Amino acid sequence: MYWIITKYLITAAVIVAVSEIAKRSDKLGALTAALPMVTILALIWMNIEGQSTEKLDNHAWYTFWYVVPTLPMFLAFPYLHARFSFWITLGICALISIVCFWGFSWFAKLFGVNLL
Repeated sequence: MYWIITKYLITAAVIVAVSEIAKRSDKLGALTAALPMVTILALIWMNIEGQSTEKLDNHAWYTFWYVVPTLPMFLAFPYLHARFSFWITLGICALISIVCFWGFSWFAKLFGVNLL
């Protein structure tokens, strides 16, 4: 039980740190948010918990493929946010991500990468 609380606290601290950095500097906040901190933490937690090499490798492999179709959302957000409220923009961006992920997973399957 203490281990899961420790994981929550450290992971939450990383997210809070990113949002605090972003308050002070747009560029540094974006750079910090773009770092694969959540993935690195997940890999650390999985390794400490004794997950297999295959499990760790698969996590890193699939994370790469799942990041790619989310990138258009980051381009669309500033454009949409200039025209709509934050929540509408966020909803549209979520839909964009879903559509891009579906299309990308179909495309990746042509090359032997099964994401779904």
